[in-house]
Amino acid sequence: MNEMFKYILKKLIGATISIAGVVCLVFLLIHLVPGDPVEIMLGESARAADKAALAAKLGLDKPLLQQFVDFVYGVFTLNFGESYITGEPITRMILDRLPATVWLALASLLIAVLIAFPLGAIAALKKNTLADSAAMGFSLLGVSIPNFWMGQILILIFALLLGWFPVSGYQGHGAIVLPAITLGTALAAILSRMIRSTLLEVLGEDYIRTARAKGCSQTRVIVMHAMRNAILPVITLIGLQLGTLLAGAVITEKVFSWPGIGLMVVESIQKRDYPVVQISVLLISSTYVLVNMLTDILYAVIDPRIRLREG
Repeated sequence: MNEMFKYILKKLIGATISIAGVVCLVFLLIHLVPGDPVEIMLGESARAADKAALAAKLGLDKPLLQQFVDFVYGVFTLNFGESYITGEPITRMILDRLPATVWLALASLLIAVLIAFPLGAIAALKKNTLADSAAMGFSLLGVSIPNFWMGQILILIFALLLGWFPVSGYQGHGAIVLPAITLGTALAAILSRMIRSTLLEVLGEDYIRTARAKGCSQTRVIVMHAMRNAILPVITLIGLQLGTLLAGAVITEKVFSWPGIGLMVVESIQKRDYPVVQISVLLISSTYVLVNMLTDILYAVIDPRIRLREG
């Protein structure tokens, strides 16, 4: 227990440092983006006095260091402020959009798992055959094709040509299919390669030969023996890629006009709505860091050798 506590403490410290770095980078990078939110809100023809008054109201007339201190204080006190454009509390904006992003990420993860496990298993069992080449060829395509291109192709075929699904937006449960496939196929490609690799390693172990010698069927050998032992690194990869799904959702949500955090980030960048962009990017980045930390801790709980090696 003492070793586990030290391991968890080490991961918590690392995650805290990472999130602190994210806070600094988010603030600095957002303020380096060209464009003035005051000018966007009032227009270029607005009087200088009106611009100065609005800048003072929004706190944009303060020195950059003071703005940074205010931003950090707001993050630590969970007082995220209001949108420059709409005046709506940012916390409420995020809570309104977050369920759509979480729903999309979970649906994408489900699709990835449903595709990757059969594909990886077939590739491992049919090593160096046409089936193996086809499965790994699909994986290569899935990794290579960018989300924005895949999304456009799916819209053209299944929304415009066949009319099976809505083009964009959230119009019932069917609307999630195309964006979930767009995100899920890329993850499925990565998972299938990992499943193939781990299964090939496990299938060469002595206990697999023993199970076969006892007369176990091929299905029982794969499901009850090989897959159970090969699943650990795959679970780890799924946990690590869950944060990537949230990051990739920014592009996918824009393509499909999906009303989640990602679309809100893009819209806020276009409007130079600094507070909304800062908090949204911070939320996505922090989620990524925390998911990775929890995955590491879970892996250490399952396999004590990990914490002993890093202790």
